[in-house]
Amino acid sequence: MAKGTGTARRISPRTMFTGLTALLCVLVSLMSAAGPAGARESGLLDVTCTPPSSNTVVYSTPLTLAPQSVGLTSSVQLGPCVSVSTPALTSGTSVVSAPPASRSCLDLLSAGTETRTVTWNTGATSALSLNRTVTVAGAALVVTFTGTVTSGLFAGDTVLMTITGPSTDITLCTLGLGTVPSTFGLVALEITSA
Repeated sequence: MAKGTGTARRISPRTMFTGLTALLCVLVSLMSAAGPAGARESGLLDVTCTPPSSNTVVYSTPLTLAPQSVGLTSSVQLGPCVSVSTPALTSGTSVVSAPPASRSCLDLLSAGTETRTVTWNTGATSALSLNRTVTVAGAALVVTFTGTVTSGLFAGDTVLMTITGPSTDITLCTLGLGTVPSTFGLVALEITSA
């Protein structure tokens, strides 16, 4: 049997230490970047709901660029939901109706406040007080709600809810090229203890 002509390279301890240190730094930075939303250092996640959780808003008259009297109904369907503190909680709903008021599609891009009550599948309710911010990222409209649970189940907890949906109709409307009869978006909800 012929012996191989290659020689084994020996890696010095210094080179090995430098390589391991670099790898450790990369892993730590990746874990930091992918850490839990909001760092949740001060509390525990009481409930989380993920898509296909959704929000549908229907306008009594389609929104246009020009303000007009428009009513709306917002229906949030939450599920699947997971709660460590309340294992029987698996879904929830929230319906908010607003009477006719002067509205245009530009309102869909503005910040604001809102209150809503979530009725969980267990029969318990959570009243939420929320601040809304809106961003358009490419063809997506991202509406972010932050706030607190003011009463009911999880009272005192913080709330983070994100609704992500298409922005095409809204963009066309703000250019005066269309209307918005309704909007739809997928919902991610986190309620975290204080």
